Amino acid sequence: MAHTHVPGAAHQAELHGQHHDHPDLEGMRTFGFWIYLMTDVMIFGTFFATYIILKNNTNGGPGPAELFELGGIIASTFILLTSSYTCGLALLAMQKGKRQALIGWLGVTALLGAVFLGLEANEFTHLVREGATISASAFLSAFYTLVGTHGLHVLIGLVWMVALMIQIARKGITPVTRRKVNVISLFWHFLDVVWIFVFTVVYLMGVS
Repeated sequence: MAHTHVPGAAHQAELHGQHHDHPDLEGMRTFGFWIYLMTDVMIFGTFFATYIILKNNTNGGPGPAELFELGGIIASTFILLTSSYTCGLALLAMQKGKRQALIGWLGVTALLGAVFLGLEANEFTHLVREGATISASAFLSAFYTLVGTHGLHVLIGLVWMVALMIQIARKGITPVTRRKVNVISLFWHFLDVVWIFVFTVVYLMGVS
């Protein structure tokens, strides 16, 4: 009995297999960001541990209870947590396909982040004027390293967010910009969680 030959069947099967084997680049990039975030968790964990060990090593100078003023810190905390909420609203706008609302909420988030950084810079300036510089004691070295590293991450997030707003304005909501909004949202919420630990461990426990 003669076998029926279907032209191109093998080739079509090969293409079908290649289609399923094709890597999801956006998914891989998101996974890569998760790996980066895990390294950040380890970095901040190390800084927290260092601060806890050194917080009483004031070299005869003022400690947390004498230096920290909770009024400004509470305001900074409220502003950063509010920015986390507006970041969530940006994500919701993206899911609904509302480009202008997405850009607007990202802009509000960036503005709140900039205000937070301004308050932190004002705190650092005040401390330096009081003589509480990074080299004054081991406690202050650990404090500036921990809080300053968080502030640097917020600054990076702001620059990243502004660049993303420009990209969305030019190209709209695409699979690439969707992935980037999801990633910056994850990064921003992570910074809020870190700040809650900073607020509790450094400031609340410091003045109590």
